[in-house]
Amino acid sequence: MKLYLILIQAFYLLTLLPWFVIWGLTFMVFDNGISAWGISIVIIVSLYPVAVVTCSVLSWLFRKRMKALNIIFISAIPLLWVIALGTVLIGY
Repeated sequence: MKLYLILIQAFYLLTLLPWFVIWGLTFMVFDNGISAWGISIVIIVSLYPVAVVTCSVLSWLFRKRMKALNIIFISAIPLLWVIALGTVLIGY
């Protein structure tokens, strides 16, 4: 389980570098003015590092107390952002 947690968090660390660029680009949704859609996009993209840190800390804290499958689910929550971005990029 330790190896899985180390590998998944190394992957998240690598994805934080392109996230910073993508986060900066998301502010371009305000080029046509402020809208609820633009605000929600920026908030969703901005929550990725919060999810990474929160899920990483929780997965390490609950590593001894919970079953391995639950820890895998907790640590995989930030993958939702990665999969969504991959889907958008492949769709174009």
